[in-house]
Amino acid sequence: MLHETFKLRAEGSQPDARLVTYIQEYSDAMAVAERPLVLLCPGGGYGRTSDREAEPIALQFLAMGYHAAVLRYSCAPARYPTALLELAQSVLLIREHARQWHIKQDGLVIQGCSAGGHLAACYAMFWNRPWLRERAGVADRDPDHALLRPNGLMLCYPVITSGEFAHRGSFENLTEGLPDQERLTAELSLEHQVNVEAPPTFIWHTYEDQAVPVENSLLLVNALRRTGISTEFHMYPKGGHGLALATALTQTGDGRCVQPQCAGWIELAHTWLEGIF
Repeated sequence: MLHETFKLRAEGSQPDARLVTYIQEYSDAMAVAERPLVLLCPGGGYGRTSDREAEPIALQFLAMGYHAAVLRYSCAPARYPTALLELAQSVLLIREHARQWHIKQDGLVIQGCSAGGHLAACYAMFWNRPWLRERAGVADRDPDHALLRPNGLMLCYPVITSGEFAHRGSFENLTEGLPDQERLTAELSLEHQVNVEAPPTFIWHTYEDQAVPVENSLLLVNALRRTGISTEFHMYPKGGHGLALATALTQTGDGRCVQPQCAGWIELAHTWLEGIF
């Protein structure tokens, strides 16, 4: 495994912003020459990035035969769009190493949990905006609009809306103190930003989630459906927020976040990944 850490620097980046890679080494003794890569954005309310939603999930995808990478993006006091620019920078870094790392062409999936799901979905909706392409430095060298394009989006109990069902803390950490904060917060309610540039999407959530209500996912699923974006959605009846793998491997120190009814989500994601690739 090629396990490396790359420092990230965008406007407003915190010192610990970095991309950590988990790359399956190529061997001509194996039939698989190129693999898709899953780029993970852990949650944490834009106040931190959760360890439980980082390496343990990355290693599960690695064991399934994918490459993986974890984005430790800048959180508060960093504000929007710093984390989004770091995600764009990470996508470019992965694209630039695609041949060296034997990454499947058009095989980059952005995954996110909770607030990391908001970041992942934000990127999926905004990746081709002229301002983001300009600030990512690809406006003049990407005529086919391929470098920043995500090929799939995978969301686990994501923060989506800044409306009635919002996780207020995430949006406060993301936009507090910025000029025109109210307008920007409304703009980052992503059920209103779905467009035809969004990739195929996989989402799961729980009915009982009190921190980030399932309406966040339902609003996004409806918007994706209206726009004609291929979407797979699972709503589990039991389980709170922040389940990660929902197994003992990612339980909290006080024993929470083990939910056997939800633990099958990653196998469903595996099947979905095999389908889109």
